[in-house]
Amino acid sequence: MAVTNTDVNQQQGTGNTISVRKNKKEYFTFLQAVLMIILTIAISTGGWYVIGKKFIWTGLDRKRVNEQLEFLQKKVEAEPKNNEYRTALGYTWFLKGENDKAVREFNQVLEVDKNYYDARYNLGLVLADEARFDDALDQFQKCIELAPKDYKGYMQKGIVYRKMKMYKEAVEMLDKATAMIPGKADVIYELGRVLEDMGEKKNAADIYKEALALDPLYKDAAEGLRRVQ
Repeated sequence: MAVTNTDVNQQQGTGNTISVRKNKKEYFTFLQAVLMIILTIAISTGGWYVIGKKFIWTGLDRKRVNEQLEFLQKKVEAEPKNNEYRTALGYTWFLKGENDKAVREFNQVLEVDKNYYDARYNLGLVLADEARFDDALDQFQKCIELAPKDYKGYMQKGIVYRKMKMYKEAVEMLDKATAMIPGKADVIYELGRVLEDMGEKKNAADIYKEALALDPLYKDAAEGLRRVQ
């Protein structure tokens, strides 16, 4: 996604100088691209599905997200039919708490391609964040239909069911996700959340310990363990 910029406004007195300046420009645009990829990695992996809601923003974080927003707005303006850029822009609006704008971008993508997984997945995240649980379930179910071997759709359905206090359905979905990708700390953690909400604190503690054994730096699991002990 790196923006290319090969314009060098200098007379060709020394070829080496021109090459160095061109490389510097390409280096800075590469950094922009890396920044965007780091902050929008959830689009392709789902790994940061709670970022922006539980994440403690620092001034630098906010600055970077604003830079990312400006960068993506320009990319979408230049390539309005590029679904990847528009989905990334929608997710960035979500990070900023601008859910209406996020939904608008995701829906524009889906008008062009109703089977665009990333837009559906992230739309589901926004709807769940707004407690529009039935709508969120619809989006995650469509994700499952589009990618039946991807655990993320099942995991997210499990999370939504837990929030709806439909614990049996939540466990069913999370068990399916676990079967697809055994040893995934975030899925195991979500099982602990279900048990905790059901009042089974001892069993929840065991699950949180299992998640921490897989990922000792998993802060949510550590916090969950403190809550139930």
